[in-house]
Amino acid sequence: MATTSKNTAQPSIRFFHSTELKEKTDAVLSALESNPDYTKHGDAMADLVSELIDAGMDYYFVKALKQAKIGFISEKSAMLGIASAVKLISSVSRKFIVRMDTNQLTVVASHIQSLASTK
Repeated sequence: MATTSKNTAQPSIRFFHSTELKEKTDAVLSALESNPDYTKHGDAMADLVSELIDAGMDYYFVKALKQAKIGFISEKSAMLGIASAVKLISSVSRKFIVRMDTNQLTVVASHIQSLASTK
């Protein structure tokens, strides 16, 4: 299996989200960068990741279901299932993120920044 360098263009599927979430993302990442010893970065990062998960699931799945007009009952059932999945994923990710040290949080922040880049 061939390896690819970090700079090699790779296929990507990203999503659009609100300006408010972009501003929150920038604020959380900037705060971590400017004051890495602050003890509440894990909570802020976990909250951000949860919101990004919710926005991504909405963009990839809920939006498509609404566009497909699958019917009110089917749409609500699917949304309930997706909301449950988001809650579970967010809960699990929070347990790990809040226990991360500064170096680990910086890796997560770097990954989020790479996803948010417009390159």
